[in-house]
Amino acid sequence: MFETVREDLRATLDEIRAAGLHKPERVIGTPQSAAVAVTAGGAPGEVLNFCANNYLGLADHPEVVAAAKDALDRWGYGMASVRFICGTQEVHKELEARLSSFLGQEDTILYSSCFDANGGVFETLLGAEDAVISDALNHASIIDGIRLSKARRYRYANRDMADLEQQLKEATGAGARRKLIVTDGVFSMDGYVAPLPEICDLAERYDAMVMVDDSHAVGFVGPGGRGTPELHGVMDRIDIITGTLGKALGGASGGYVAARTEIVELLRQRSRPYLFSNSLAPVIAAASLKVLDLLESAGDLREQLAANTALFRAKMTEAGFEILPGDHAIAPVMIGDAAEAARMAELLLERGVYVIGFSYPVVPMGAARIRVQLSAAHSTADVERAVAAFVDARAALGSTAG
Repeated sequence: MFETVREDLRATLDEIRAAGLHKPERVIGTPQSAAVAVTAGGAPGEVLNFCANNYLGLADHPEVVAAAKDALDRWGYGMASVRFICGTQEVHKELEARLSSFLGQEDTILYSSCFDANGGVFETLLGAEDAVISDALNHASIIDGIRLSKARRYRYANRDMADLEQQLKEATGAGARRKLIVTDGVFSMDGYVAPLPEICDLAERYDAMVMVDDSHAVGFVGPGGRGTPELHGVMDRIDIITGTLGKALGGASGGYVAARTEIVELLRQRSRPYLFSNSLAPVIAAASLKVLDLLESAGDLREQLAANTALFRAKMTEAGFEILPGDHAIAPVMIGDAAEAARMAELLLERGVYVIGFSYPVVPMGAARIRVQLSAAHSTADVERAVAAFVDARAALGSTAG
């Protein structure tokens, strides 16, 4: 039977490659850092890394690594259980309490990933008599989580408040019992920030709850790194925050839902990804506590990240590249053609700069880009070298990109 399927799958893979949409995996032989050694899948040797979510450079921070080593000795390697059986240690409860305090929420529940966190919220909170109103560019995990619920689904154009209000009117007119507006805090392919004050205003007008996935913000956005609700001064107006420990907060894995007490308590009783997945590894929980310690005095890291971001965006614009507007550390360099974006990424790797071309279905057809992500671990010289590599790669490609 599989031989027939094999041929179909090979044909599909050939089509993906022919369209320039194939996504090869490069192998690195070093810890995640501003510079990494590529050992397979590209030009070998040390290259500057401009495509990690390591916004604050904490993935290989010596104090985080030391905390992880200490945790292995104290707490062991893994829990071999789910939380409600025998998978809850003191370190899990401590991390949940610390995250609640840091994010200004009443309680927090840990998941093995933010994908699981988003997958566990909607089915638990919303039934067929309820409505979820989702931004059109929300992360795939939100989309998949909504699909698991029986709630009526409404979608509004990205950051379009007039469209959001229209969808709220429709949901209200249809008699929705509960209404939940959900948005990314920062949209990962564009670096755009959600207009949370306006969203909260509409939520209050139409008696809706507000949920924010702040994975690309917590740790470095806002005066204290508490994310987009802090940036916009609406921390007390957000009902649910989901996020990850796998980006700015150390870059390992794990996710969370920080929310009102009753919401978190119901998730502990009914959320399937929580009830049927092993507990977060204690070493990650303990290392994340150290990250939260570091964030209390990480103002210099956030300032360095902001400076690196501003420098890259300015230099690339001066060089004639099209960068989507904003001041987030996600700086998409727009290319357009998928094959051209992939080829430029290869040329950049040859020039010592590791980036990835993003194309359909991750971004819309014809809107391929190279998503550059700045880090506090990058030096000014690193940023300037990356810009020079882009200019050189464009010339080698004979491209009109930008």
